[in-house]
Amino acid sequence: MSVASPSSMPDAYSETTRGITVSVQPVYLEHQSEPDAGRYLWAYQVRIENHSDAVAQLLTRHWRIIDARGQAHDVIGDGVVGEQPVLKPGEAFEYTSGTPLTTSSGFMSGSFRMISEAGEMFDISVPAFSLDSCEGPQPFIH
Repeated sequence: MSVASPSSMPDAYSETTRGITVSVQPVYLEHQSEPDAGRYLWAYQVRIENHSDAVAQLLTRHWRIIDARGQAHDVIGDGVVGEQPVLKPGEAFEYTSGTPLTTSSGFMSGSFRMISEAGEMFDISVPAFSLDSCEGPQPFIH
């Protein structure tokens, strides 16, 4: 977790809302997962880049995690990794977090609630991204 100058993450899922780009790069943690016990773990790196002309602070997060069975789990809370970063124009904030699943694949998506210097609250989208362990049976696509 850090505030840094913008530079894109290669091969990441990205989405821009109101000049703020959120990029996510998931990684399957094979050595920490236990497929025989139905425990699959992922880390994901998030980068939030402020390309707008205004200062914005991240207040809350809302994640929707969906496993391969279609079971959805929502995670809602203040900030990210215990912080509520303030991003000036041209700044970026990065952090790494993780999530477990009971299936070998799934999806995550979400949003961050932001507040402008003027006190306006708005949501920025987190792109939907795939959690794929490449373990177990893969779906057959016609």
